Amino acid sequence: MTLKRILLTGAAGHLGGVLRRSFAGQFQLLRLSDVVSLGTAGESEEILTCDLADAAAARALCEGVDAIIHLGGIAYETGWPELLQSNIVGTINLYEGARHAGVDRVIFASSNHATGMHPNDRTLSGESPPRPDSRYGLTKAFGEDVAALYAYKHGIRSFCLRIGSCLPKPDNRRALSTWLSHADFVRLVQVGLTADYIHEIVYGVSDNTRSWWDNSAAYRLGYEPQDNAEIYAAEVGNIELNTELARHYQGGNFVPNEFSGRKEWLG
Repeated sequence: MTLKRILLTGAAGHLGGVLRRSFAGQFQLLRLSDVVSLGTAGESEEILTCDLADAAAARALCEGVDAIIHLGGIAYETGWPELLQSNIVGTINLYEGARHAGVDRVIFASSNHATGMHPNDRTLSGESPPRPDSRYGLTKAFGEDVAALYAYKHGIRSFCLRIGSCLPKPDNRRALSTWLSHADFVRLVQVGLTADYIHEIVYGVSDNTRSWWDNSAAYRLGYEPQDNAEIYAAEVGNIELNTELARHYQGGNFVPNEFSGRKEWLG
């Protein structure tokens, strides 16, 4: 189908801003939503303030769109009450809204922190099981399962992006493996909007020489990343994370935060 009307949640965030600028004027309607101000609507834009924890508001937000890019939610580690409302209840409400509105597909912003307790000498793919490094990472793993439920039971195509370090450029040695350029992020979202799939989990990563992730599923669907973090190796390759745990596990600095496990169990 031709997608003409797109809903972008979390549009006021860093990645939401990247997509808003890149998609300006490309669709009949780009509906932008967040809980904070989004400024003035541009051409073909519609701005709606919405707290996705409000089921009725989330359902109304989904009406009349062909696809949803779901970036909304908390993107850092914090307490359970905040994450429960924003990332768990909000995601459930968003998918329920999509079901009632007959939305064709949802692109779900998952995170590499859903698998962050895997060691960084292990190559992962979208089929690798979650091993969250944080409460935040667990909410993203949960969201991937919500996506699977609504894909296989309700027919909503679901494209889950385990996003790495989506920055203008890598800022440390870890990011030489996890970096996703802004341009490649846009390319990957475009794949989610156009490819034929039911439920896919892929990694949001550029074509990095040192990547920890096998992204062949994304390539199969048409993703062609153009950037490689290696061009920044001389600049950031000596900038290490501060702790052994952060350096050894894929989740980086999320791993040692509140860590109270047994090191001999990890691997």
